[in-house]
Amino acid sequence: MMVNCCGLLTANKEPVPLKSVEVELQVRDHVATVVSTLNYENKEDKPVEAVFVFPLPGDAAVCHFSATIGQTQIVAEVKEKQQAREEYDDALSSGQQAFLLEESDQSPDIFSLSVGSLPPGESASIRLEYVTELAVQADDGLRFCLPAVLNPRYQPQESGGSEGASVQVTSVPASLVPYSLSFSARVSSPRPVSKVESNCSLDPLQYLNTEQTQATVKLAAGHKFDRDVEVLIYYKDAHQPTAVVEAGQASAKPGSLMGDPVVMLSLYPEFPQTVMSSLASCGEFVFLLDRSGSMDCPMNNSKRDQTRIGSARDTLLLLLKSLPMGCYFNIYSFGSGYEHIFPKSVEYSQKTMEEALKKVTDMKADLGGTEILKPLQHIHSQPCIPNQPRQVFVFTDGEVGNTKAVINLVKKNSGSHRCFSFGIGEGASSALINGLAKEGGGHAQFITGADRMQPKVMQSLRFALQPAVVDISVTWDLPKGISVTVLSPPITALFQGQRSLVYAQLSGQSSEAAEGCVTVKYSLAGHPSQNQLHFSLTPAQDTGLTVHRLAARTLIRSLEMEERESRREQDEGVKKKVVELSVQSGVSSTFTAFIAVNKGDGETIQGPLVRRNVPTPRMMACAMPYGARRMCFSAPPAMYMMMNCAAPQSRKVKSSGGGAGIFSKMKKKLSGGPAKMSDRPLQRSARETDSAECWDISPDLEESCSLEQPPRDSLLQLVSLQKASGCWELDPALAAALGKTSEEVENKKPSSVNQEVWATILALIWLHGFKMDAQEEWELLAMKAASWLRAQNAPCVTECVEAGNALLGCNVQKDALGL
Repeated sequence: MMVNCCGLLTANKEPVPLKSVEVELQVRDHVATVVSTLNYENKEDKPVEAVFVFPLPGDAAVCHFSATIGQTQIVAEVKEKQQAREEYDDALSSGQQAFLLEESDQSPDIFSLSVGSLPPGESASIRLEYVTELAVQADDGLRFCLPAVLNPRYQPQESGGSEGASVQVTSVPASLVPYSLSFSARVSSPRPVSKVESNCSLDPLQYLNTEQTQATVKLAAGHKFDRDVEVLIYYKDAHQPTAVVEAGQASAKPGSLMGDPVVMLSLYPEFPQTVMSSLASCGEFVFLLDRSGSMDCPMNNSKRDQTRIGSARDTLLLLLKSLPMGCYFNIYSFGSGYEHIFPKSVEYSQKTMEEALKKVTDMKADLGGTEILKPLQHIHSQPCIPNQPRQVFVFTDGEVGNTKAVINLVKKNSGSHRCFSFGIGEGASSALINGLAKEGGGHAQFITGADRMQPKVMQSLRFALQPAVVDISVTWDLPKGISVTVLSPPITALFQGQRSLVYAQLSGQSSEAAEGCVTVKYSLAGHPSQNQLHFSLTPAQDTGLTVHRLAARTLIRSLEMEERESRREQDEGVKKKVVELSVQSGVSSTFTAFIAVNKGDGETIQGPLVRRNVPTPRMMACAMPYGARRMCFSAPPAMYMMMNCAAPQSRKVKSSGGGAGIFSKMKKKLSGGPAKMSDRPLQRSARETDSAECWDISPDLEESCSLEQPPRDSLLQLVSLQKASGCWELDPALAAALGKTSEEVENKKPSSVNQEVWATILALIWLHGFKMDAQEEWELLAMKAASWLRAQNAPCVTECVEAGNALLGCNVQKDALGL
């Protein structure tokens, strides 16, 4: 029997009170203010409570929450969380309208909005405002990501049992989402805006002045709820250091954070090119790969696109070929449990590389859920190898319910390792990915849409191989009478082209020149360096309190981490500080919530209060992974019928109705009996809650369901033949990768040159001649090959390069090869 989806209905045929979401983005240089307006209407004949769980960027600071009912506006106050919940419950029980917004206890990017006692026929407009920093990408773009507000990332598994942000999420296909999204952005900066790009369709960029320092852009009509809205903003001279001083709040007490001016420094140290061109030849590289069921989703929401696990396998191939001789490495993979290739990290050699690659080739998305904490604990329990700094690379598309615990673990071990994180596909949690990199002193990358994983990962490997910046210090030179209190945690890592933001409170007054100076000193590969910036102490105009709120958010996050580390239940001191700072600044925290109650003189609402969970969309591509041994559905059983697909008969889900696509194949295959069930109990991750069903598929069914595998990329074919030392061997496989026969390759070899030198020069010429568009992917392994060639002191290198160019039809110069 089919569910008839008409009007605003949930999966259980309940009316949906949410009608539309409007988002306005205001970007000032490299920070942003986001205003979201959610419009509700109760079309039922009884009062309802609408509950909406949604994600925000992980480092966002919620700073305003209000509701408008008719002509009445109610502005929410920040209060201690338990007090706010009690006031909300009291208001509902007395028939008053109330609104509650609270952050999840387990993850800083999940919020729950409860709209209580919405009377029949009544409309309400909710306004939510937050501020956030914009991360700098590898190509100098500033990245803003609006998590699919209507697409929660996961269901937090909260141990405390508090309802708020742990409400059950109803998940529906994007095509059935019964509300609309509009999005617009306004960008302003001291520097010209060169372009704005997005993974979603945008209307043309509109400049507001001749200097092109202000512009607006809108999301094109017809947006589908199948991805996050990612916006990339490009300025001219994006990497110049800047300082912004913001005036305090006039009504706040001088000497308090909100009453004093706050300065935000954006630092971009320039490292000497001679140092940056030298790469370390040591290190312990630990790769941690997500193998949960959702990693079988296509990279680009296209059934014909490569899967996430497939792209990760190719990326690991490039990484293993690019590691320097003399380093150590290991590969972990995780799902509901975890595995590792070696009991402990091993020295990188031809033997260990081949053993690892053989196991990587067999890796599938077949380990169930997304439990990342235990493998990280195991990694950090291993003793560090002397003179081999540990570098951890984390690849995941998932979202975990214990984000804060994971990030806390990384922070506690940040003195012994760096952490580089990669969010794969739409919907990766920014709190998890950014938090891992920030607390681990590494670098975060997001791979979405048509992005290729390999160049982003190889860029991070370059960062990991660069000499570590040590002995970092920040000193201030301010006029007499002005003191500074730094609010940001100390900078632990600096990379070329990576921004560090520092917030500081300025107290006191001075009659001297209103200019300050900050100096950043550090040591890089034994070379002492420093950067100095002079800045005006005169507060900037028209910045609102964005900088103050971001500074408060930074301090709140540091205190929350301190509270978790103390683990002393009786010690309420840190929690009290967080609550005081949150209330003073109006910025959300783990221990506070926004509460608004309509205390008007209207009549008490009559009748029982009905709870309505607002459904949220999921991405269709991830609902039906092709060729997976474990089929996962992020929708409640009722939704299978709504997708017009016949589910296989099993103990979990009853089949009903005809099917299409993969399920029609299933129906034929399963006509003789049920699908093969796993002998082990089904384990669910935070992502795979009661709204997901998983079962194993028999091998013959898997074969019929799989997509045809695309032919292997020619670049990866050549790379797979490289030896750990950096050289290639002259054999038929290399000739085939070069597009030649064995006879052609051997006959053109100069007589005085050995086969490995000739093969390696040919491979380098082919890379430079045919794959320059992918240079970021093979640059490190080519440098290793050139280093190997130089060590051979081979004769007639010039003759070899000329012969290689003639054979391959290229014109690559010897110098370009690093020879």
